[in-house]
Formats: sequence, structure tokens, C-alpha cells
Amino acid sequence: MKLYRTTNGIFVEQQQRFHPVPATGWDELVNSADLYHRVQVAAAGDSDSEMLDGSVLAPIDGQEVWAAGVTYFRSRSARMEESKDSGGGTFYDRVYAAERPELFFKATGRRVVGPGDPVRIRSDARWSVPEPELTLLINSSGHIIGYTIGNDMSSRDIEGENPLYLPQAKVYDGSCALGPCVLLSPEPLSQSTAIHLEIDRNGATAFAGNTTLAELKREPKQLAEYLFRDNSFPAGAFLMTGTGVVPGDDFTLASGDRIRIAIDGIGVLENVVK
Repeated sequence: MKLYRTTNGIFVEQQQRFHPVPATGWDELVNSADLYHRVQVAAAGDSDSEMLDGSVLAPIDGQEVWAAGVTYFRSRSARMEESKDSGGGTFYDRVYAAERPELFFKATGRRVVGPGDPVRIRSDARWSVPEPELTLLINSSGHIIGYTIGNDMSSRDIEGENPLYLPQAKVYDGSCALGPCVLLSPEPLSQSTAIHLEIDRNGATAFAGNTTLAELKREPKQLAEYLFRDNSFPAGAFLMTGTGVVPGDDFTLASGDRIRIAIDGIGVLENVVK
């Protein structure tokens, strides 16, 4: 089942039909102990066309967004290359092999954009890329309750200049997109789940790439457990699990580029660079 947050309320999609889900709010629903039962009951009720008249919002309210880094070999290699001149390359190699993952804060709900809304590149960056990522929705008890698509916009030149600049390379207005929905599932996704990235520029494909969850080095459950160590999230949290699709060093985003990220079983997240 897929859960949508819209301007007309919360809806569940079941067999291509949309059903309203009674709730006092997004945060209350996703942290409810009987979330799956409530959504199943709603899906068994009458469908409603109101969702089609409203706008689909990012599936976030009071949650924080965090991210895991260097969880794919491709990401490790790219980070080592971009930071070799600053002497930071070995850090990425070591964290890829370490027991403890790299976790960093990404965004509050205010900085997150939803499907169809514009993402941004930093005005002081020369080398910017999208990072397509399977993103976990974790409730306040630390349990993974669902999955969505995330775009972790990144300024590679700023991060590569000095690893301590990572917050500036990663955290700014419009640097994070989530959506279009949350795929509710208490079970892990199959390792064959594919993640696709396509960037269109002036009507032509400027970049395309893909990976699967089989390439993800760390288990999502392990990443969630590390995030919740000695940390509390009263409204729950989103955790981006890292990227295995990185455009080449000769590519940077430009205003007007259309970013399309698809993940099997979830859907498509599409945004245009402002």
C-alpha cells in the first residue's frame, strides 16, 4: 500500500484507487501503533476522487531527514576522487569498511520539496549533482515502517575541498526532495529492487544510470539502529541510505535540468532544477 500526503488530506492507494485515511495529522498517523491496520481499514472503504483534485506534497511534516554516506562502492570511489587533493580521500575508504556508518543531518521538513517542486543548486557551487536514494521512514520507536524516494542534492566541489565542509555541501534550502509516496511495508525490500536516475536537459538525456539494492553495503535496519542510538525522534525520521548512481566528474547540474528518479515498487520522483 502507498500512503500519500496531499493538500486534501492523507490517502492510501490500493489497486490504483485512492482512499482517504482518517487521521489528526501526518505525524500522528505514521507514529501510530496500529498504522497498518488503520490504513488497511481505509483501503477497504470507498474510494475518493478528491485526491486527484489536490496537490501531492512531500510525505513529511515534523520528521527530520538524515542521510547515510559511502554505502555503495561507487559512492566510495567518487568521494575518494573528489577529495584526493585535500587529503581526505582515505577517510571515505575507511568509513566504507568501518563498522560504524557515516550518518549526517540533511534537512528539516521546511527545506524538503515534494514531487514537481523545484530543487536548488548552491549559488557558490561549481559542481552539483543529484543523488538518488532509497529513503526509510522510521517511526518514533525506531521501527522502519515504509520507504520513499529521496534526492540528496550535493555540491561535490565544496565537499571535495574539505570533508569538514560537508554540511555546507549538503544542507541548504531546496537541497532535499522526497516522494511521491511512502510504500508501507514492515518487510525489507528485495535486493533486486532497482533505482534509476535520468537527467534531461533541453529535451535530451544528459545522464542516465541505475543500481540495485544488492549493491548497498549496509542493511537498512542497521543504519536505522545507528541513527536511533542515544537519539530520539518524537515525530519519527527519514533516513536516506546512500547512492550508488553518481554522474561522471565532467557532469554538473544546470538550471532547467529535469531530474527523474524511479525505484521499483514505489514510483517516480521528478523535480526541475531552479
